[in-house]
Amino acid sequence: MQSPDAAPSPQLFFETINAFQRSGALKAAVDLGLFTAIGGAPSTAAEIAARCGCPERGIRILSDNLAIMGFLTKDGSLYALTPSSAVFLDKNSPTYFGDAVNFLLAPGLTEAFGDLASTIRRGRLHTTEHGTTAPDHPAWIEFARAMGPMMGPAANGAADLVQLDPARDTRVLDISASHGAFGIAFAKRNPRAHLVALDWECVLAITEQNAAAAGIVNRFSKVVGNAFTVNLGSGYDAVLVPNFLHHFSAAECTGFLRRVHAALRPGGRVVIVEFAPNEDRVTPPPAAAFSLVMLGTTPEGDAYTFGEYREMLTAAGFHDAEPHPLPPTAQSAVIATA
Repeated sequence: MQSPDAAPSPQLFFETINAFQRSGALKAAVDLGLFTAIGGAPSTAAEIAARCGCPERGIRILSDNLAIMGFLTKDGSLYALTPSSAVFLDKNSPTYFGDAVNFLLAPGLTEAFGDLASTIRRGRLHTTEHGTTAPDHPAWIEFARAMGPMMGPAANGAADLVQLDPARDTRVLDISASHGAFGIAFAKRNPRAHLVALDWECVLAITEQNAAAAGIVNRFSKVVGNAFTVNLGSGYDAVLVPNFLHHFSAAECTGFLRRVHAALRPGGRVVIVEFAPNEDRVTPPPAAAFSLVMLGTTPEGDAYTFGEYREMLTAAGFHDAEPHPLPPTAQSAVIATA
C-alpha cells in the first residue's frame, strides 16, 4: 500500500490497468515451455529460443519482462530461474503447477471481470447466472486436472492438524473433492482411514485416478451429486470442506454445515480450508483480495473471516472452532468439533 505521505503518482494506476499484460506474458512463458527450456542452466536468449523453437526476438523480450516481474534473473546476457520458478514452473519439478494457468485464465473466469460494474450495480450476478456454482460447471474439470500440485502444501498442513484414531477403522468425507489432494493427504497419514470423495461424476474420475496414483484406491469410494442435496452418509470421523464455502452466502454455508454436523459421529471434526482475511478485510492481502474473485464469479460468495466462520459453525451445532494458518500458502484451516 502507498504511504499516505508519498507524493502523488500515476504508477499504481498504470501497473494495475495493464496487469493483463503481465498475466499474458506468464501464460506465454508456460505455453512455450520457457522455464523448462532454461532449467538449471543459465542461458542466452538465443539458446532459449532454439530450445523453444521460436525466433530470438520474442524470447528475448519475453525473458527480459519475466526478469522485470521477478520470474527470472538476468546476469549479462544469461537468464536463469529464480528458486520459486525452478520449483513451480519447470516441468521437471515434482511440484510443477504451470498447468494451473489453464484454469486461472480460463475465459469463464476472466470474462466475469469484463463488466464488473454491472454485477456491482445489480448486487450480484444476473439472476439467470450461477457463475462457477452452476451444476457440473466445466471449469471444475480443468481445476481438478491442474490445481492438485498447488494444493499440496495446504492439504498436507491440514492433514497434520488432525490425528485420527490409529487403533480402529475411520472414515473421512472430502466435500467437493476435485483433485482429491486434501482427502488423499488424510488417507496417507492414517492407514486405517477410508476416504469418501464427493463431487460431480466427471470430476470424480480425476479424483479416483489421483487416489490410485497415491496408492489408496482400495480405501476410496465416491458420492456423486450436489453437496447440498445428496445423501452424505453418516458416522464420519472427519469431514473436509476445502475451498467450498466461499462460493455461497453465509446463510447457505450455515445450512450446509448443519448437514455436515449430522454426518459426523459425536466428537468428529470438520476441517474447513479457506482464504480467511482478518477482521479489517484488507489484510493479509492475498486472502482479503479473494473476495473480489467471489464477487465476479458467484451469486453471493465471499471471503469470510474466522469470526464469521465461527458464527456459522456455532449456529450449525459445532464447538471449539479454532483457526490454523497453513504456511506457506495464503489459506487457513478452521477446525471445529461436533
